[in-house]
Amino acid sequence: MRIVLDRPRCEGHGLCEEAAPQLMHLDDEGELVLHREEIDEADAAVANAAARVCPVAALRIA
Repeated sequence: MRIVLDRPRCEGHGLCEEAAPQLMHLDDEGELVLHREEIDEADAAVANAAARVCPVAALRIA
């Protein structure tokens, strides 16, 4: 599985970072940084939670 970020859509709200800090963070400029794009089954629930809280739907799991 992969976390897919639609970078132009991302507005840096930070809700995804709160939901999944082990998978992503906002940098000093407010840009989302994925720690890795490939995720395993253990991280799938956390990644899905992060995607669900994004107010602009900039994350999806593929």
